[in-house]
Parts: sequence; structure tokens; C-alpha cells
Amino acid sequence: MGAERSRTVSWQDPLVGAGAAGEMSGLEFLRAISRGELSGVPMADLMGFGFHEIEEGRVVFECVPAEYHYNPIGTVHGGLAATLFDSAMGCAVHTMLPAGVGYTTVELKVNFLRPITVRTGRILCEGKTIHVGGRLATAEARLLDEAGKLYGHATTTCMIFREETGGKASRAARVGEGGKL
Repeated sequence: MGAERSRTVSWQDPLVGAGAAGEMSGLEFLRAISRGELSGVPMADLMGFGFHEIEEGRVVFECVPAEYHYNPIGTVHGGLAATLFDSAMGCAVHTMLPAGVGYTTVELKVNFLRPITVRTGRILCEGKTIHVGGRLATAEARLLDEAGKLYGHATTTCMIFREETGGKASRAARVGEGGKL
């Protein structure tokens, strides 16, 4: 066996900034997280990825694959790509939502095209909305290396939560129960 390695991960309480989601559009909210004005995203901290670009209907995340992403057969675990896809597509949908409106993923379809390793270098996951309606939204994503080589693609369906009463308390409670912003 090789030498033992370790990694320490720190994060801030995500519920501290969750209340701001009810007061800001999805685009404003994500940009505030990206600028460090609101608490970051613990899953992104854990997996080592972050925002690269944010605009209406489109979000790009970046990640540099590392050993801690590996599966037992010597390539990056597919869960990293799936998490990048879910995050990029969900956030792309969120950029289209007004203040007080949230979403959650109800379906995720992923296509893995080639293995990712530490030699792949920085990867970019671009999510784009296809449709944002009253109750459902759809989006698509592509995972590329810096040379533009495609490593996978995905689609999603998201459920839109429009507050009937406009209350922030029910939105914050949903976040605490595992719902996404």
C-alpha cells in the first residue's frame, strides 16, 4: 500500500445565507455566493469545485480532478461528474428565478463518454436552461476539458417552488429539510 494521504475540508453554515435567497433573484443570489458575500456551498467545498461563470440561464463550474476524486479502478468517480452536472444545471435554472422562488432536481440523466483522471487537468461543466415554466424547468450540461474535449453530457428536470403565501419561513424550512435553493 502507498503512503496515507489526508485532506481537510472547512465550510460555513449554509443556512446563514439561505434567508437571502428569498430576498434576491436566483442570479443575484448565486453571484453573491460567488463573490463571497454569502456563505459558500459545502458540497462544492467538499468536492473541490467552484463557480467559473454565472449569467442568466447559464452557469459554468470548474474543477481540477485530484486523487481524492478517484474510484478503486484508478479514474475519477462518476459521482464527481454527476455532482457537477446537477449543480451546473440546477444553478442555471436558479438564475432564471425571481426572489422567493426555489427549485429541486426531480430527474437527472447522465452520459459518461470517457474517463477523467488527474492528467485530464481542469474541467469545466457548463449548464444551460432549456425551458423554465411555472412548475417545471429543464436544462442540459456538458463536461469539457480546457481543450474542448467532451467527457460527458446530461439533462435534468427541476420542480419549481413558487411560494403561495410569499413566506420566507417555509422556504428556509424546506432548505433545512434538504430542498435546494
